[in-house]
Amino acid sequence: MQIKKAIIPVAGWGTRRLPITKTIEKAMLPIGNRPLVDYVVEDCAKAGISEVYIVIDEKPFSQIKDYYAQNQKLEDYLSSRGKADRVQLLNTQRDGLQIHFFCQKDVDSRYGSAEPVAQVVSEFGIDEPTVVLMGDDFVFNADGSSDLARLMETVQSADESGMLATEVPIEEVERYGVLKVDDGCLAGIYEKPKQADAPSNLINISKYIMSPKLLQRIVKYCQDHDFGPEDQEYLITDPIIEHIKAGRKIRVLPIQGEYLDGGSVEGWLHANQVVCGQK
Repeated sequence: MQIKKAIIPVAGWGTRRLPITKTIEKAMLPIGNRPLVDYVVEDCAKAGISEVYIVIDEKPFSQIKDYYAQNQKLEDYLSSRGKADRVQLLNTQRDGLQIHFFCQKDVDSRYGSAEPVAQVVSEFGIDEPTVVLMGDDFVFNADGSSDLARLMETVQSADESGMLATEVPIEEVERYGVLKVDDGCLAGIYEKPKQADAPSNLINISKYIMSPKLLQRIVKYCQDHDFGPEDQEYLITDPIIEHIKAGRKIRVLPIQGEYLDGGSVEGWLHANQVVCGQK
């Protein structure tokens, strides 16, 4: 099934990566010569998506907006110095892909993965199957293919949803949301279970195709709860669990590529090694 829209949340302070995220947005940390978020945007383009909503916050600057904007002064400088061959490197837009930037409201008081999605869906009246991808991790396929595109082929109708997953060693399951899968579909998510209690070694990597009904369930979940900043996060997995308990289908597809997470120093270093061909 072809899907045209994607939501990529990147707002927040990136506190796990302080002090570097005091000045560099977490999604802009470099993997090779490109920022983390650009690998996510690239995957959207490969999968045939035409509109991406990047959810930022209301800081006085946005490095992500600058990255995808034209820099005429730099282009002129390179051309005047005989470096016209480098001007093409400044073209960070992708043909056929339109990027919208949306400032998340109340980002410090309504924290979590569900809230930015709910705000975009409400603001733009989205009522069609939509991809949701976090902006600080991605799936790398050395052959240039796209597991997101494969997921689109797996989801068979606009009433279905889907999610990507990856396997980890069973001794590492206590660090993740672990999936229970029944006949290729999600049957449960167990957050950081003990090894003996884990239903599998498949973990959630927060890469989804969401049906209109699931999107509206996320909106309702955020509207119906008023968590204080010290209560709990607006977790996107809560309405996902509600969705499958209501009898809705979410297909689970194990990835063929490698899941790379830039949210930790170790994960970011590993991602650079993989992408730059050092591993």
